[in-house]
Amino acid sequence: METRLKARSGSDRFQRFATRASERFGNPSAFLLAVAVVLTWLVTGPIFRFSDAWQLVINTATTIVTFLMVFLIQATQNRDARAIHLKLDELIRSSKARNVFADLEDASEAEIAAFREEFRRLREKGVAAAEAAESARSAIEPEK
Repeated sequence: METRLKARSGSDRFQRFATRASERFGNPSAFLLAVAVVLTWLVTGPIFRFSDAWQLVINTATTIVTFLMVFLIQATQNRDARAIHLKLDELIRSSKARNVFADLEDASEAEIAAFREEFRRLREKGVAAAEAAESARSAIEPEK
């Protein structure tokens, strides 16, 4: 049986690129390289008499790098957050926890506020975690 790889979409290719870039740029070596670039720029200041062009070089470079890195960081954080949410959803669905907490990231602000208030009240009462889960479950599920 022959397996064919599906052609990767532009989004998949970008995600792969963003993941690789975040791995390469998010390490001590990349930081040390950035420090070396800044130090080199500082050392060359007297050579260029601290001219406007000398300042423009570092300003332009840092602006461009920052602009591009924002998108790479956001892409990898979004992917990580989605993966964590899916893992948590699977744990919720496979346990005795209330399934209402699965996909909570898509809940309205009012729903989240209601859950927050429910847990605040439980904390104030000093209810043990097991008792709180059982009381919450019985409040949602009809008696059998």
